[in-house]
Amino acid sequence: MREFDVAIVGGGIAGLSLAFFLAPHRSVAVIEREDGLGYHSTGRSAAEFVLRYNTPEVCKLAAISKTFFDQPPEGFSDVPLLKQRGGVMIANAEKAARLEAVFAEESAVNPDLRRLTVDEAITRVPILRRDYVAAAFYDPNFWDIEVENLLQGYLRGARRHGAEVIERSDIVAPRREANGWVLSTNAGEIHAQVIVNAAGGWADPVASLFGVAPVGIVPHRRSAITVDLPTEIDALTMPEINEIDEDFYMKPEGGRLLASPADATPCEPTDVQPEEIDVAWAAHYVEEATTVPVRRIFKSWAGLRSFSPDKLPVIGHAKDRPDFFWLAGQGGYGILTSPALGALAANLLIGLPAPESFAANGLDPVGFNPERFLR
Repeated sequence: MREFDVAIVGGGIAGLSLAFFLAPHRSVAVIEREDGLGYHSTGRSAAEFVLRYNTPEVCKLAAISKTFFDQPPEGFSDVPLLKQRGGVMIANAEKAARLEAVFAEESAVNPDLRRLTVDEAITRVPILRRDYVAAAFYDPNFWDIEVENLLQGYLRGARRHGAEVIERSDIVAPRREANGWVLSTNAGEIHAQVIVNAAGGWADPVASLFGVAPVGIVPHRRSAITVDLPTEIDALTMPEINEIDEDFYMKPEGGRLLASPADATPCEPTDVQPEEIDVAWAAHYVEEATTVPVRRIFKSWAGLRSFSPDKLPVIGHAKDRPDFFWLAGQGGYGILTSPALGALAANLLIGLPAPESFAANGLDPVGFNPERFLR
């Protein structure tokens, strides 16, 4: 039987970021049921980093994480983790007033924003349809995340400090003994003092497997397609396109145009696939808002975004169970907040206070404690 201080259930961005920060201080095993790491949510993300346009808590987590993305540890990645993309917010005539209100609110705290005329918007994004766009503004603070480099950086760093990663392994009949947990896996039995639930959309079922009350984390399906861009469009420099109420978003992806109807449909945790109706809506928005004809859909897919009841992450020990720790409920922002949440979870498991960056950004991590759902 192999002995570990901590066994992390889930090899996505949450589990691996925690392993990266925790492995220098504790012996760690990461257990992943799939053939590859980051298979479900991490590998199907739009890979967007923004500092605004999310809840206040997520914006603060993004601000904390930005330092890591800009200055990762030496040897973490051989390429920059963020690549500036810029974003153009657009609205049709019906929502022009709504965009003006958002611009006024956002520009009060973000002096980098620039109001665009329709002509200026089309100059920045030549595929925009003139008869659709009635109002627009530009925000330079949108970045593409190099997700694979980020994931591999976490993995290498964790392994460098002795963490073991066990793939293609289900946990069968875990049992609690006097000195910790015994997990039967495809790789044999593992003994761990503490279990970390970083199972994404499966977080509640995993809690139940360990005899811990679920907290109400529900996975939601989000779909996307890619279509061919006109040959004259430079996908490297074209900004992201966001509809002001997030009815859809689009961005260059691998030389093509990624489009999503920004769906968030509650579903069971599974290897989720896109529904025909969501693919059709994505194609509809491409043709409604841009001049790009959808002659073929190069690729379509769906991923899971898992939310707690209050849409905030769930991080901390289960009530009355110091040997079971939650790291779940990151919704659609798990990648961009992974440096902040991985470091926070590691500190809590070690018995240290939250990193100083939390207080510096006015964020109290007590609000993420799972006990808030069980009072």
